[in-house]
Amino acid sequence: MRGVIQGMQRAARPPLHSLSPARARAAYEAGAEVLEVPRAQLARVEDFSIPARDGALLPARLYAPSTAAGLPLLLYLHGGGFTIGSIATHDVLCRELARLAGCMVVSLGYRLAPEHAFPTASNDAWDALAWLGAHAGSLGADPARLAVGGDSAGGTLAAVGAIMARDAGVPLALQLLIYPGTTAHQDTPSHTEFAHGPVLDREAIGWFFDQYIPSRAEREDWHFAPLLAPDVDGVAPAWIGLAECDPLVDEGVDYGDKLRAAGVAVDLDIYRGVTHEFIKMGRAIPEARQAHQDAARALRNAFGLD
Repeated sequence: MRGVIQGMQRAARPPLHSLSPARARAAYEAGAEVLEVPRAQLARVEDFSIPARDGALLPARLYAPSTAAGLPLLLYLHGGGFTIGSIATHDVLCRELARLAGCMVVSLGYRLAPEHAFPTASNDAWDALAWLGAHAGSLGADPARLAVGGDSAGGTLAAVGAIMARDAGVPLALQLLIYPGTTAHQDTPSHTEFAHGPVLDREAIGWFFDQYIPSRAEREDWHFAPLLAPDVDGVAPAWIGLAECDPLVDEGVDYGDKLRAAGVAVDLDIYRGVTHEFIKMGRAIPEARQAHQDAARALRNAFGLD
């Protein structure tokens, strides 16, 4: 991890939060696969679209390790502070999850801030999850075995989606949360400890959230901060994967505690000595490859594949 950080420092690229959103997206995409594992070749990789409530067609990409019918399905929501990131930036990770878990993965290109502020990303994620719950069969998937997951901001969207699925009566096998954001105001001890830490710092977090949800009062809406949800009784079981040296680590633990207190089964792993974004550094960091295996195992168990 230290070597990765030193490499980033030598590259001396401007921090994403110093750029315009458009330039930040381009810079993130340009570097997205530098440290990734090799791109897995899969039997099916198909682009399609999912309708949103306002008539927009959201881009999506389907990954499947085989052409067999009835595969379980994971909706994956990419990270990027609701402002950057795309299907392309998380292509390798989604391929790896499909390959290792033996399931179909649908990656969603939800709309980004500041062009689309809160609650657009949350609405898009839920619209896609509800649509997949009703139309999984048309993709060749098993509608009775559906999960939702994501990393960072995508983990937030997945946690919120799991609560909304419970409320709508859409059964989920698992919520797969990779260093999710769950708090309203980033005031946990780890936000102080890693305020000036590598990869993700306080200034970057502030910039991302100012793009997506500039009103601090609005940030107490649980659709942004699922830790503030009135209750999480009866939501889907969770696998939570956290990075030890990450501003978000405490709120991930706190959310796991909230779920457990409500009687929800939680499997929580903290990967030692790594930072935010480590899940996409499998070429350099063995903990990333371990996290891929652990997440896939959780999916296989939830889907009854083991």
